[in-house]
This record gives sequence, C-alpha cells and structure tokens, in this order.
Amino acid sequence: MVAQRQSNTSRRIKSYEADDIYDLVERAVDYAFEGKYLLNFYALLQGKKALKREVDEFISSSTADELRQSIEEMTGYIKGGDKTLREAYGHISKPQARKIRTYLSRILDDALQYSYEKRPGRKKKSTK
Repeated sequence: MVAQRQSNTSRRIKSYEADDIYDLVERAVDYAFEGKYLLNFYALLQGKKALKREVDEFISSSTADELRQSIEEMTGYIKGGDKTLREAYGHISKPQARKIRTYLSRILDDALQYSYEKRPGRKKKSTK
C-alpha cells in the first residue's frame, strides 16, 4: 500500500515537471515578444535530466506546434507577408522579428538535439 502511494506521488511529480517545461516554454515565448531571450532550453533539459520520452512528448505537443506556427508566421512577416501578418506583427520591427524567429527555432532545435542524443545505444564494454 505504501509503495503504491509512493509510485503515485512520483508519477504526479514527474507529470508536474513535464508541465513545468511547457509553462517555461510558453513564458519564454511571451518574453521573446518583449525582447527578452532568457531560456536556454538544452541546458534546462540537461539540468532537469529529462527523459527522452518527455522530450518526445514535448516535440509532438500542441506547444511545439504553436512554436512551429509562430516561426512560419514570423518568416512570412519578414518576407513581407500578407496584410493579416503585417497587421498582427506590425508593431515588431523586422530585425526584432528575425531575432524572435531564431530564438523560437533554437528552442525546437534544442529539443530535437536532446532527444537525438538520448536515443538508446549500446553500452561500451569495460576493458580489464
């Protein structure tokens, strides 16, 4: 009974940590539009010792999809996109939009890189 409680508690803690990653990314996106680039996502994942499964869940999440969509919109705005993009992002200068696009791309690239590095492999045999 006690072991079951501990395993349920550890599941809640792990799900909270995963939710925490999503919150941090969403806040980082908000700060990026204010001109503050605070999140080094790769270092965050290393510091939390995130599991590959958690990172893969993030990559396929709606938060990552929103990041991809924002990157595409920024690219369209930078290239002089249609009227709706100019209206939506008109308050941001194009150099600032390039910085934001690069920052958002780096967050996704960091997640993909971390996931790639955490793939299973063979363990090296120790020499005697």
